[in-house]
Formats: sequence, C-alpha cells, structure tokens
Amino acid sequence: MRYRFIGLISCIFVLLLAYSATILTGNDKDRVHQHQEALKPSCSHDDDAFCSHLPLVQINTGGAVIPGKPIYDESGRRTGGFVLSEDGTDSIRGTIDIIDHQDTRNHFGDTPVLTSLMEIRIRGNSSRDFDKSSYRIDMIHEDGSNNSQAVMGMDAHHEWILYGPYLDKTLIRNYMWYNIAGEIMDYAPNVRFCEVSINGEYRGLYVMMESITAGDDGARLNLTVNRDNNTFAGYLLRLDRNFDEPEKNLTNFTAYTLRTKHTVEVVYPGRKNFTNQIRHSIQRDFSDFEKALYSYDYNDKKHGYDSYIDYMSFVDYFLINEITCNYDAGWMSTYMYKDLNGLYKMCIWDFNSACNNYQHGMEIDGFQMQDTLWYFMLIKDVDFTDQIIRRYKALRKTYFSDEYLYGYIEDVISYLGESIERNYDIWGYSFEEEYDFLIPSERNPRNYEDAISQLKEFLAYRIEWMDNNIEALRQYSAHSKVKKFDIDVN
Repeated sequence: MRYRFIGLISCIFVLLLAYSATILTGNDKDRVHQHQEALKPSCSHDDDAFCSHLPLVQINTGGAVIPGKPIYDESGRRTGGFVLSEDGTDSIRGTIDIIDHQDTRNHFGDTPVLTSLMEIRIRGNSSRDFDKSSYRIDMIHEDGSNNSQAVMGMDAHHEWILYGPYLDKTLIRNYMWYNIAGEIMDYAPNVRFCEVSINGEYRGLYVMMESITAGDDGARLNLTVNRDNNTFAGYLLRLDRNFDEPEKNLTNFTAYTLRTKHTVEVVYPGRKNFTNQIRHSIQRDFSDFEKALYSYDYNDKKHGYDSYIDYMSFVDYFLINEITCNYDAGWMSTYMYKDLNGLYKMCIWDFNSACNNYQHGMEIDGFQMQDTLWYFMLIKDVDFTDQIIRRYKALRKTYFSDEYLYGYIEDVISYLGESIERNYDIWGYSFEEEYDFLIPSERNPRNYEDAISQLKEFLAYRIEWMDNNIEALRQYSAHSKVKKFDIDVN
C-alpha cells in the first residue's frame, strides 16, 4: 500500500492555523511535531534493504525475556502477578542503541548516535495482554546510577516509555493528542515515532514518550525536592487503581471519606528522595485543597478551590478528554502536579482507548468528566462552567477546528509512509476476527484504512454533538442543581 503525500498548500494551511491558534490561546511554546519536519532523501541501496526516515531503536537483552507479562491461572484469569526475570526482579538489564541521523535515512546496523545500558520491563495494565508490548526503559550507568540522555530531540532524562500501538489500529492517537495538548496546555509529554528491533527482530512502529516526572535543567516538569531537610517545591500525583509502592500512597481527604475507591500516589519525589515526613507533608497539603473543594465555601474566591488551582489547566484537561471521550481520565491514569508557582495543574495521559476505542464502547452522546472525582465539585461553579464553554468555542477556531484535526491526521499518515506497511507486515493479523478486542465485533476495523475512517467519523460526530450541546454544561452549575452545596440558597 502507498499513502499519498499532502501538498504544499495543506502544509502552509496547517502552519498558518497553528500560528493563529498561538495568538488566540496565548501559548507560544515551541512544540515539536515530528511529522512536520522535512523528509530525508531516499537512499541508493537495494530496494530490499531496511531503510527508514524514522529514528530506529535497537534493544538487546542477550536473548533474555523481558519481564512483565501477566500470569494466568488454569481458568485463564489473571492471578495479579507478573512474569519476573530469572533472578526474581521485575526488570532486566540490556543495552539500547538509537540511530537517528539528521540528514540521511536510518538503517539497523548504522553507527548509533546514542548507546546506553538500560533496565527494561513491560509496562501498562490491560495492554500487558497485547502481543505487541510497551516498555518502561531506564537508562543507567554501569554502577546502576541514572544516565540522562537526550533522545530524538527530546530533553535529556533517564526515564522513557516505548509505547507500542496495538489496540489503536490508527497508530496515531497518543502522538496526535499529546501534541495537541502540548500546544494548548503548559505541559504534555513529548513524543516521537520510531521503529524498533529487539534482539535483532523487527517489532514495528513505536512511539518514544517522555514519562511524566521532573528533570534537570528544565526538562519535563519543574519540580524539586530536598531529602536532607524533608522539603519540596512542587510534586506529582497520580490517581489510579493500584500501585507497586504502597508506601507512597496518600490517605488524602477523598480517600479517607471514601469518595473514591482508587488511590492517589506520589510519583515525584521518587523512591530515592522520598521520606515518610515528605509523604505526610504532601498528604496534608493536598488534603487542604480537597477539603476546600468539597466545602460549602468551594466557590469562594478566598477560601475555596480557586486559590489552589491553575484554572485554565483544569478547563483544558476537561475539554481534551471530553472531545476524545477519553473517560479513564479523572478516574485512572490521572496526573496532577503542583508546580513551583504553588498551583495544581493537570497533565494528560493515555489516549490508547480514546475516540471510541474502548473495549465495550463508550457513550459519545453526552458528557462524563463532570462526574469524576474533582470535577464533580468544579462543575458546580458557574464561573468554571462558563470558562469551559468559552474556551471550547475559542479552540473550535484553532486546535479543535475540523480543518486542523482532519489535516493533522492526513499529514501524520503521509509522514509515516511505508513504516505503516512495515508495521502491519508484523501485526496485520490483529485485523482478523479471531483477534477482535472491541465489542461487538463489527466495531473492529478490518484494515488500516478502516481504522482511519473510524477515527475521522468519530471526530465528525463528536464535534457536531459538542457544538450543539456545549451550553448544556450549565445545568451542572444551575442553582437548582447545586443549592445543597451553597450556603446562600435564597
């Protein structure tokens, strides 16, 4: 198969639209969209030789199996455990080589621009079941200390996610929405497409992603901690189902009052700089915010939630997850951080199942974010609701416009080119009925073109629905709806 290249006019249009979006949204960050870079010239070698314009990642574990696959009992149910390495650990050592020439195409076996020892394991939750695994990679020195490295133009760090699109047959959901969120919000993880081999075996198209954490020299989130005196300036939290480090779980206000069955974990500070005193300090600090949010003074400008949060961050997070129907957000895989400015901000994560790609399907004729843990109270404030509506209408002229979204999809497909075909030379069997994951069966695309058509059809339907119903969000802050939360009910 071959995918046509979008013409120069389309590229100019998207760039002009992005420029106008910068003016309207006030976001002047230099977000790198990999697919907008100039394509590298073709090589003159034999047609059968592997040759890619994308960065290449070579992983070598000496043949050792990468741990992290789920363990099942005799009935085929998960036991809750995962396959470990031969020495009983959840990761193994290996080497990673990255081949990413600036002016020429890349070939496995070329001299790498980066080589590092690493620790690697399979990551994810439901995605651990997929044949195509995703990986957590920590670059290390020989002594096990962190080896921060700049990867594919992204800032230097030692923690990386190598995400393998499998359920997402379009291959582009995370890449697309992380980049769009990165234009709209203060921070979203940077991403780059690449092709991967493991122990010499080609494994298809992947996305190298920043993990959400803090880093040196302004990389990723601007957070700091001092273990020696148990102080911190900013921290990162995650709301999810379960965690590997229970000592980092918070008994915060909403957990204590059973408003959520899920857990808030401290992601940063990490284990090395984490102390029990720091945990208690963060727990108290975060609970102060939640108590203000769930109080009768929740919308008071002085005593309510307003003095705790970056208003627009919460608005944008709401809209990005609503337009994509990404309804794990607010319940699971939900990240919130407190930056050096002392305000809480949201950070997007995981669009693998978004845009009607959940196993059992999602209701796409409604809103759901208003029922999630913190938005349950935020949406009761008429000012917050008004801001959501105004922001949506502004973004519909820029990053949420039909032209921008459909143009983005087509441009990414054109950029990926033959890497799509190479990927499905390996994983094309997943289009067959016996590998159906979505229910009912007819929801599953039967080829790549079907997958792209489904994504576009979802966006067309969802955007039209939101255009016609965005004002309906006012019902959640109407006096008759929220009077039991307000002191003044006259």
